Amino acid sequence: MGGVGGLGRGRRGAYLPLLLLPPLLLLAVAGAAVGKEKEKGAFGKLRFRRESGTFKVVQVADMHYADGRSTACEDVLRSQVAGCTDLNTTAFLYRVFRAEDPDLVVFTGDNIYGADSNDAAKSMDAAIAPAIDMKLPWAAVIGNHDQEGTLSREGVMRHLVGMKNSLSSFNPEGIEIDGYGNYNLEVSGVEGTPMDEKSVLNLYFLDSGDYSTVLSINGYGWIKASQQVWFQQTSSSLQAKYMNENPKQKEPAPGLVFFHIPLPEFSSFTAANFTGVKQEGISSASINSGFFASMVEAGDVRAAFVGHDHINDFCGKLSGIQLCYAGGFGYHAYGKAGWSRRARVVSVQLEKTDNGEWRGVKSIKTWKRLDDKHLSTIDSEVLWNRGSNGMVLRKGSHTATVEYETMGAFGECWMANLL
Repeated sequence: MGGVGGLGRGRRGAYLPLLLLPPLLLLAVAGAAVGKEKEKGAFGKLRFRRESGTFKVVQVADMHYADGRSTACEDVLRSQVAGCTDLNTTAFLYRVFRAEDPDLVVFTGDNIYGADSNDAAKSMDAAIAPAIDMKLPWAAVIGNHDQEGTLSREGVMRHLVGMKNSLSSFNPEGIEIDGYGNYNLEVSGVEGTPMDEKSVLNLYFLDSGDYSTVLSINGYGWIKASQQVWFQQTSSSLQAKYMNENPKQKEPAPGLVFFHIPLPEFSSFTAANFTGVKQEGISSASINSGFFASMVEAGDVRAAFVGHDHINDFCGKLSGIQLCYAGGFGYHAYGKAGWSRRARVVSVQLEKTDNGEWRGVKSIKTWKRLDDKHLSTIDSEVLWNRGSNGMVLRKGSHTATVEYETMGAFGECWMANLL
């Protein structure tokens, strides 16, 4: 959770919830999702789909889950307060998973709000339950609020690692490293093609900390030097393997990075060079530990995805890397009344040869799903295209962003922002 309310509780004042779902409808959404889900098989190896040559990730940021039905929503319309609970977050998970059918779900921290949870383990089980119920592979990092309940930071990560369908790892073995939940996942090419044993997409996950432990430095935590060394070594090893082992490739496989707290470089953008909205300050650490430079130097990172600042949801490109917020997902987290909770979707497309064979990654696209009546899709853009710098729709010298926000049964509104 980010900077609207500062450190600590970090909330936006009054309790005002958004999309109200009656209990019977919640059950119907969950039941329909379970009934329609398809078997995903074993989760030992992630790989691209044969039919479409795609790999899709749904990023879920800042659920702030606590105790389910007894936990009230925050920052929604006054008319929606009664009956709005953590179960609205659960219902939104089912809706977006059904609509997008992702190959991987990534939870990017503050998955629970520990301070309001009576049992942190049970809260995490309930928060992640829709992904498990729908047999979706998932991975997680922790934020700055997960550990504020009945489990330590280490305990939270160990619990996440041990949950069903989890691809999360505690830390790399055999090295000293700061934090908990630093690991990588490899996504193989289409089975039966020359790329089926190569990682054509690399996913990196890092613990961005919670709060500074250095007395002379105030504010949030940061990605430490030991983590950056591990990241650079892992990236270098993956690149060497991809380019030097048959079939040899001319350039690295693209990498995507996931963590919770935004880097100071997220403050580099103006309204003219990002897609989405910036409605609060960038709540990064008060020092710059150099991780953005580490990603640039690594040479394979195409985008980094964070949460923490719930009412920011923009993507902007700096030094060849897209820096993206997801926007707040959970209803027990601060937000903005009348501004839909949301998830970010990332779709990676393989290149297809003239003879119909899938090869390496061709493009990376993204969009957001809103928890409105129509589960609207907004801000679709190309983050990276092989041989280009990606595309953003522009109007004049400004980025045009139009959001169609529908507040369930409580009316509709258009929000058109020419930034």
